[in-house]
Amino acid sequence: MPGIKYVVDAGTARISRYSAQTKVQRLPIEPISQASANQRAGRCGRTSDGICIRLYAEDDFDARPEFTDPEITRTNLASVILQMAAIGLGEIERFPFVQAPDSRNIADGIALLHELAAIKPDTKRRVSLTEVGRKLAALPIDPRLARMIVEAQKRSCLREVLVIAAAMSIQDPRERPVEAEESAKAKHARFRDKKSDFMSYLNLWRYLREQQKELSSNQFRRLCKSEYINYLRVREWQDLVSQLKQVCATVGIHLPSTDGDEEQVHRALLSGLLSHVGMQDAANKREYVGARNARFAIFPGSSVFKSSPSWIMAGELVDTSRLWARDVARIEPEWAEELAGHLVKRAYSEPHWERKRASVVAYEKVTLYGVPIVARRKVNYGRIDPELSRELFIRQALVEGDWDTRHSFFHHNAAKINEVADLEDKSRRRDILVDDETLFDFYDSKIPADVISGRHFDAWWKKVRTDSPQLLEATTDDLIRSGADAPSATDFPDVWTDGRRPLELSYTFDPAAIARTASDDPDGISIDIPVVALHEAYASEFEWLVPGRREELIIAMIRTLPKPVRRLVVPAPDRARQVLPRLSPGNEPLQPALARELRALTGAAIDESDFNPTKLPDHLRMTFRIVDESGRTLAQGKDLDKLKDQLAPKQRQEIASQSQDIERTGITAWDFGDLPATYDIRSGGVTTTGFPTLVTEGTTLALRVVTSAAQQREDLRTSVRWLLLRELPSIASRVLRTLNSTERIALTQTSHPSASALYDDCAAAAIDLIVAKSGPLPMTRQGYEKLREVAQGAIVATMSRTMRELATTLTARAEALLLLDEIRHESFADVRADIASQLDFLFGPSFVTRHGVGRLRDLGRYAKAVAVRLDRIKAHRDTDRRGMLVIHDVLQEYAELVAEFPSDEPLPPALTDIRWMIEELRVGTFAQSVPTAYTVSVKRIHKAMDDL
Repeated sequence: MPGIKYVVDAGTARISRYSAQTKVQRLPIEPISQASANQRAGRCGRTSDGICIRLYAEDDFDARPEFTDPEITRTNLASVILQMAAIGLGEIERFPFVQAPDSRNIADGIALLHELAAIKPDTKRRVSLTEVGRKLAALPIDPRLARMIVEAQKRSCLREVLVIAAAMSIQDPRERPVEAEESAKAKHARFRDKKSDFMSYLNLWRYLREQQKELSSNQFRRLCKSEYINYLRVREWQDLVSQLKQVCATVGIHLPSTDGDEEQVHRALLSGLLSHVGMQDAANKREYVGARNARFAIFPGSSVFKSSPSWIMAGELVDTSRLWARDVARIEPEWAEELAGHLVKRAYSEPHWERKRASVVAYEKVTLYGVPIVARRKVNYGRIDPELSRELFIRQALVEGDWDTRHSFFHHNAAKINEVADLEDKSRRRDILVDDETLFDFYDSKIPADVISGRHFDAWWKKVRTDSPQLLEATTDDLIRSGADAPSATDFPDVWTDGRRPLELSYTFDPAAIARTASDDPDGISIDIPVVALHEAYASEFEWLVPGRREELIIAMIRTLPKPVRRLVVPAPDRARQVLPRLSPGNEPLQPALARELRALTGAAIDESDFNPTKLPDHLRMTFRIVDESGRTLAQGKDLDKLKDQLAPKQRQEIASQSQDIERTGITAWDFGDLPATYDIRSGGVTTTGFPTLVTEGTTLALRVVTSAAQQREDLRTSVRWLLLRELPSIASRVLRTLNSTERIALTQTSHPSASALYDDCAAAAIDLIVAKSGPLPMTRQGYEKLREVAQGAIVATMSRTMRELATTLTARAEALLLLDEIRHESFADVRADIASQLDFLFGPSFVTRHGVGRLRDLGRYAKAVAVRLDRIKAHRDTDRRGMLVIHDVLQEYAELVAEFPSDEPLPPALTDIRWMIEELRVGTFAQSVPTAYTVSVKRIHKAMDDL
């Protein structure tokens, strides 16, 4: 170039070097050699003398190498090795190069050819080409690009890949001048593809071809210039595509008749870029992990830069300020696995039996140059390790029973194992059933070595079972350890039979159990009670447990005794063995019988209350499991009475569902015939007795089946009263005419909210009295009609008597209330509260019906006793307080006794009588001047309680 007189030499240049470590072509900035520096200086002295200004010291120049390293020593040698192998020049290590390349570069070149499937992997010294390799050698381009072209032929996308490969071989025809960079970007944006820079090349190619067809040569040149596209590079691109087509044809690679699919294009490109695959870094979304743990980023000028896909391939990895990926496209990792079958490494972990597949599976990890293209894939492990797969099949499918199969031997053996396991639960020890190794040996000795899965087993068993159907069936003797002592069915029955109904028993040995849910089997003995029969079960029936557990039960009961008493009957095991033959299990309660026999044996003063059953271990307390008709557990626990209260609504519902043929609703008259005394309810194979009766439901009656005769009588009495009150004519005016003015005034002092409420209460009580005097409650229509005739004739007289006696009682109550109102001092607050509570019990809502006409005179006497107590309270305050404490203690004991009875059933008459005994005790304690109905004391009340 004439006219250049001065040259400024910075002393550095970007020199292309192949990195044996990262396997990429780098462009580092390096000091130039002396030869390059002299070449630069020569540019200012071509036509005359010039001046070269070097920006580095002369000593630096003298220390530099004389010549730049030959390119063969600093580039990838794959193409050289490929051509040498094609023309048969022998081993590259022995070729007489002027300056031999580094052995590492030779090894990397061979590795790249192996990556491209161009050489046979089993050759060590002599490079032997594959069919693909011979095709690559015939194409005069980089081996990576050639590999793409060969793969494109298979995928019918050769036309597109030729264009892209040619574009990658030349300098980018798109220009970005500094003075018009933004304008150039805007022009080139039309060709960008957000998923692939390679498709951007293809978009540009198609655009240029269309414009070239429509425009003249000069117009096309001007178009290229206006759109910042280098015309000469476009021509070079087009010429290279044309030349590649011709060369391809010579090696049998021809263009397809149709356009290629975009995915197939990228798969073909990937075949030459397998070591340029990158996986997005989880910690830094802008960074990618590539082959051999290389870390790179997408070049900012790429159309894919902003989207940062999870997996990419790069047409080029260039190391400048950092390692950049240029010409990038999004890919799917499974594409790489298909193309790199000869390169990937497979690792397997966690081999395990899978019930659904009926085979052994493991998790496969597939890596390509260290990049996990498949992180965790479930695969069949049988083809990988048949021996281990067979062992796992036998252990888990056959020994542990983790297999869904219909083979009869499998279910036969499972049933036998459960039988022996039940024996262990019953005996509460784990030394009866053989161990897993014994079962494994049983199957291992009979099943051939090639059976490694359920499918293999089915095929083998189909042939064998015809001749030996019992080959794999284990007997009970096979499953019981030699010398093991199995419990007997007499000591540990499977069914509880008490003469009324059979109930299923189950045994569980799980002493480590702490937290339980409703579906878990608790430790110890469980008994299944149908919910419809729940009312017939009582906890005392089951406290003796089963024969095989009674000695342990007696020992544990002795250990619950207080220490001073327990010392008199130790050692507990010896005493248990002595006392057990003297007991009659099931015929009497456990605690009284045990206390009696221990007293007889030892002379120790042991009372039944000294035992504390709540301290017994869980397995020595029966678990009650309440089930529905289908056997599903509704609730379970140790407290049967609590379960009864909890499931009372469910029991009513279940009984109703089993009694639909007899139950009715909407009854307003006795028009349903006769009531049977009992009704058999069948549910879950158990028959229990129900009791049909009438119950009030809103404004009508209903025919229902209840669970006890007492409840039947109580509900029927209430319902008969309801019917009679509904059907008998009104007699209010006739009754009122029988009362004098004093009685009428007394009746106004009632606790009833209104006069009509008073009348209704008295009418109901009068009907109850008539019904009670008429004999048993009617169970037939004829009996009811007869009772109605009797009631119609007696109702007026009975009502008159009731209201007259009530007037007398209310007069006594009024006197007591007046005296109670006089003691307002706070020192009498406890007395006021006690008396208010007593009067509330005596004269609470509907008290006439609730207590009955026969109690009205007693109520008046109790009210008179309250008045006497109040009259003398100030003079005998201390005596009254002591008496009140005694009464409160008795009332507390009575409340505890009531709590032991079912809350949904009427209390027994004997228990109600005890409550009236307490009222008589009040009279005798606070008002001795008022006579009691009979002799009463705290001791007598306690005895009555004990009798219950």
